[in-house]
Amino acid sequence: MCGRASLSKSRKELEKRYKASFYRDALEKHGFAPSYNIAPSHLHPVITNLDPGHFQFFRWGLIPYWAKDSSIASKLINSRIETVLEKPSFRQAIRERRCLVPFDAFYEWKKIGSNKIPYRIERKDQTLFSLAGIWEIWKNDKGEDVFSFSVITQAPNELMKDIHDRMPAILLPAQEALWLDKKVSPEAAIEMIRPYPDELLRAYTVSSKLNKVSFNDPSLIEEVPYNHSSQGSLF
Repeated sequence: MCGRASLSKSRKELEKRYKASFYRDALEKHGFAPSYNIAPSHLHPVITNLDPGHFQFFRWGLIPYWAKDSSIASKLINSRIETVLEKPSFRQAIRERRCLVPFDAFYEWKKIGSNKIPYRIERKDQTLFSLAGIWEIWKNDKGEDVFSFSVITQAPNELMKDIHDRMPAILLPAQEALWLDKKVSPEAAIEMIRPYPDELLRAYTVSSKLNKVSFNDPSLIEEVPYNHSSQGSLF
């Protein structure tokens, strides 16, 4: 599962990395600021296959076009790579609507005894990376378009195996354009995804303040040691 992440870089850093820009009206409406505790239901900038030159703010948690209401989104924050081609909620999106989801880290909780310890997983060089995503357009009861996305997940690499049994599908830079290319079949797009190289990532424990979605502070990216011997935290 991938259900919490961060994007602590500036807008200029994001635009430079992806050679894409934000629409002015979207910035005026939603604004942009570094975020250290991104969660499902939050609006987040993504790059879609239909508009690779711009960032757009989509809601995290997919709402299929056929959904009766938006409550289904909480169950569709992730889409498993093993079944994304088959599940009714995802199979049309993976064929027609793929996107890049930029983060600079994601968080996961490791069970140690009766405790759940939050870990931050980032690139060792602390640079931005892209998660493979799919997106949808759904109309609410007012006839307004609601744009949403889901993050593809896969089996963990060796680093993540010690923390959790799933991890998000992180794309290598060379794969990003291919993921967005509609000429690349969904089967081929899925086939190119492999667990991200362990040697490029690092994981460390962070404050349990992360558990509170409303807490969004730079201190969340700081390492906080955990005392394994006493099964207690120093948070």
